[in-house]
Amino acid sequence: MKSTFRPRLLNGHTGDPALLLSLRWQGRALLVDLGRIDRTPAPLLLPIEAVFVSHTHMDHFMGFDQLLRLLLARDATLRLYGPTGLADCVEGKLKGYTWNLTDEYAFTIDVTDIDEREMTEWRFAARRRFERELLRPPRPFTGVVLADGVFTVEAAPLDHRIVSMAYAVTERTHLNVRADALAASGLPPGRWLNTLKDAVRSGALDDTPIDVGAGDRRPLATLRDELLVVTPGQKIAYVVDTLFSPANVARVTRLARGADVFFCEAPFLEEDLEQATRRYHLTAAQAGALARAAAVRRLQVFHFSPRYEGRYGEIIAEAQAEFAGRDVRYGELERGRASLP
Repeated sequence: MKSTFRPRLLNGHTGDPALLLSLRWQGRALLVDLGRIDRTPAPLLLPIEAVFVSHTHMDHFMGFDQLLRLLLARDATLRLYGPTGLADCVEGKLKGYTWNLTDEYAFTIDVTDIDEREMTEWRFAARRRFERELLRPPRPFTGVVLADGVFTVEAAPLDHRIVSMAYAVTERTHLNVRADALAASGLPPGRWLNTLKDAVRSGALDDTPIDVGAGDRRPLATLRDELLVVTPGQKIAYVVDTLFSPANVARVTRLARGADVFFCEAPFLEEDLEQATRRYHLTAAQAGALARAAAVRRLQVFHFSPRYEGRYGEIIAEAQAEFAGRDVRYGELERGRASLP
């Protein structure tokens, strides 16, 4: 069974963090973090409609200019989410350019600043020369930063001596078409299948008519029961640049609980634990311990320090060993007794 999300680290395990989540069959995409993306083909980037920024250190945000250049002339809105101060950084970048010829451009950037209590939304419109405007009054932050008809995105602030935001993207309901049942029905495949899925996800009434082509309209419930397999949605979790501390451990394990894929930074080996702690980063073993405590299905570590060039396999092995429970150093995590090493 294919998943809706197709995750891809645009710069691999060792380059700047940038996780592309393409939504199969929908022509849509999300991006988690905005490191260097100038070597990524434009067709992969054009479907991006929202970016979730952990923090604005250069290796997590330098791709903003490239994405802006790519989308500027399009009739689209790019939404950015991140810790409080993100809108200031966007404004600063935009002020670095001259915008006297954008009066007829429809492109806008909506930025949501997130803190532990509330979210504030700002708009930068090309036709107004990207002048900063308050989009709507602040609203309470409940953990969910975006609720879409297909997915929800949750966030958790972590300590990196500044706030580094972790994210989890969860598909609301996973819907697959039974190819054998579709063939047996005599109905042609087409866009109406997406209409059917959207209606199911939105909770439309069973008797809602679905146009299957040539004026043939059939009840939603009949098509759903005959053609669709409905299963729980897929979950992707993402954590970078964070200290292994009791507070961070609690937030990560809560956010990533049960994730199908957990993308977690592992810049250091356990042999350099002191350096990792001083830099407010994780070791590979700590990443594995977090994955095990959160009971995720699969761990993918990345954001490796270049100091280990030629030894990257050791990072993966260390993380996977701890994830599998072959090391007891962090074995108390599951029972809620996490502590700094």
